Amino acid sequence: MFGRLGAYLDSIKARDPAPRSRAEILLYPGVWALGFHRVAHRLYRARLFFLARAVNHLGRFLTVIDIHPGARIGRNFFIDHGFTVIGETAEIGDDVTIYQNVTLGGTSPDNGIAGKRHPTIADGVIIGSGAQVLGPIHVGARARVGANAVVTRDVPEGAVMVGIPARPTLVDSTAYQRDFVPYGTPCREMLDPQTQKIELLRCELEALRRRFDAAVAEEEERRDRA
Repeated sequence: MFGRLGAYLDSIKARDPAPRSRAEILLYPGVWALGFHRVAHRLYRARLFFLARAVNHLGRFLTVIDIHPGARIGRNFFIDHGFTVIGETAEIGDDVTIYQNVTLGGTSPDNGIAGKRHPTIADGVIIGSGAQVLGPIHVGARARVGANAVVTRDVPEGAVMVGIPARPTLVDSTAYQRDFVPYGTPCREMLDPQTQKIELLRCELEALRRRFDAAVAEEEERRDRA
C-alpha cells in the first residue's frame, strides 16, 4: 500500500513542480478528495448508498471537490487546486490530470435516456481549468482540453480541443506531446485555431497566385509564338 502511495505522489510531483516533498503533496485537496472517493466508491459498489453519500459529502466539505461515489477512476489521477465536479457515470483512466473548476457533467435526467450520462476520459488526458466536458462522450487517450473549453462531442486520440464549442487545433499531436503540457494547451499563438485557419488561407492564396502567374506566363509565351 505504501509503495502504491509513494508511486502516486511521485506521479503528481512529475506533473507539478511546486511541491518540495511527498509530505507536501499529502496536503493537496485533490489527494484527499481521491482518498475519500476510494472509500465512497467501495461502499457504493457494496450498495451501501447512504454511507457512500455520507463519505462523499464529508470529502466535499473538506476539499471543495465533488466526486460522485459511482464514478470510476483509474491510477495516478491528479486534481490540481480543486473546485471540480465529477458525475456518477463518469469513467477516468490512468494518469489523467484535471485542473481547477472542471466539470465532467451529464445529460439532463428529463430526456428519458437512462444509464451512461457522463463522459469517459481515456489514459493520459489533460483537462485545463474551467473546462466543461458534458454528456456520455469519449475523450481519447493523451488528448488535451484547453481552459474554458466546452466539449460535447467525442474527442479523437491525441487531439487538442479549444473554444466554445470545443474544436481541435490543426497542429500534429507529435509536435507537442513529447512532454507534459500544463493546463492542456501549449501557450503559443501558432496553436490557436483562428490563427491556423488564417495561415491555411494564406498558403492557399499563395498557391493560387503561383498558378495564376504560371498561367499568365504560359499565355504570353503562346502569344509570342503566334
